[in-house]
Amino acid sequence: MKPSLKISVVCGLLLSSGAVYAEASSTDTQAPLSENMAQLIAQGKYLAAAGDCSGCHTIESGQPYGGGRAFDTPFGTLYSTNISSDKQHGIGNYSYQQFVDAVRNGVAPKGNLYPAMPYTSYHRINDHDMHALYAYFMQTKPATQPNRENGIGFPFNIRMGLKVWNLVAFDKPTFTPTADKTPLWNRGKYLVQGLGHCGECHTPRNFMMATEQDHPLEGAVVNYLNAPNITSKNLTQEHWTFNNLAQFLKTGQSPKGTAFNDMFIVEKHSLTQLNDHDITAITSYLLNQAQPSQSAVSQPKLTSLVASQFDTKLPGYRIYMDKCSGCHGQNGQGTPNVAPALQNNATIENSNIFNTVAVLNNGIERQSYSQEQTYYAMPGYKNSLNNQQMADLITYLHKRFTTQMTTTTAKQVADIKKQLATN
Repeated sequence: MKPSLKISVVCGLLLSSGAVYAEASSTDTQAPLSENMAQLIAQGKYLAAAGDCSGCHTIESGQPYGGGRAFDTPFGTLYSTNISSDKQHGIGNYSYQQFVDAVRNGVAPKGNLYPAMPYTSYHRINDHDMHALYAYFMQTKPATQPNRENGIGFPFNIRMGLKVWNLVAFDKPTFTPTADKTPLWNRGKYLVQGLGHCGECHTPRNFMMATEQDHPLEGAVVNYLNAPNITSKNLTQEHWTFNNLAQFLKTGQSPKGTAFNDMFIVEKHSLTQLNDHDITAITSYLLNQAQPSQSAVSQPKLTSLVASQFDTKLPGYRIYMDKCSGCHGQNGQGTPNVAPALQNNATIENSNIFNTVAVLNNGIERQSYSQEQTYYAMPGYKNSLNNQQMADLITYLHKRFTTQMTTTTAKQVADIKKQLATN
């Protein structure tokens, strides 16, 4: 995987359900008290797993939290740093205040951090969570893995310039609960906006690469894929139900499809580690809904998957049967532990075809959560399908498996391929 500017989606939790939504100020500079250390470390471990810290700071062949994962940015390649308790290469010598300054303010002992470290969101983290994270990371196994030199060219390699960026683009937000919302909804808000930093991927960025605060969670192209619009309005329009979204967040799969690429990494190492209360809180906030009672859960309507004569006459029908049906089934029903179903699949159903083109063009790597939950790699077809054939296939997928009745053109496909080549 090639990590994007930032890939983690939701995190920042306490083990208990009664979170304290305090402002994330750095006035408390005292290290955590030792009598509660065991519990604090356990909470910090949960926070770190939920925050996908290992997803960004561990490479496949490296030591846990040893750093070295590449982040492709418009200014060059950044490499995540060693955040283990190692005193030479990691953060083992950090005081509590130094830890707070790095996480909340983007200022480490050696200088300013690039905002690929999402301190612009982490500034909302409350003091209790900061204490727990510090307690945990100070006792992680030391990783002796040296840090890699960033591939950032002049003038962006001059970290003093980051002070100017912080003055202009970093408004040091604090978490403020919404008075007329439930504690569950506010907890979801805290998780999504703070340590969860969902907006780092799902919010568009301006010319300074700062998130556009007027368009929170409205989607952005990151790492050759579209991090979709996850506002409550858009999720509702795309027919995400409370149960479907909660299931997707908890397991990486739902009747609306499966997580893939960067989102799969977040799911595997982060979201699947969350407790049910926090999954429910995040779902409540994202959909802006209260949790439905079990009796109120509507059953999905079964739709016939038998192809009509109209479907078989579409130009994309033969392409689908040749390229897709072997794994996804002749009727798009999917194959367990091989390929997801395509009926009402959220990626295909999205009116923005960017991800559909990207997946068909580049394929998807094997996604494995466990032996019981695995999806095979999907090949890319950039060398075997021309723009018109890919457009015909997308039109067939829309008209066969979703409510989309639009016709995709070869020009639309060509324009997205151009973006994929230059993104």
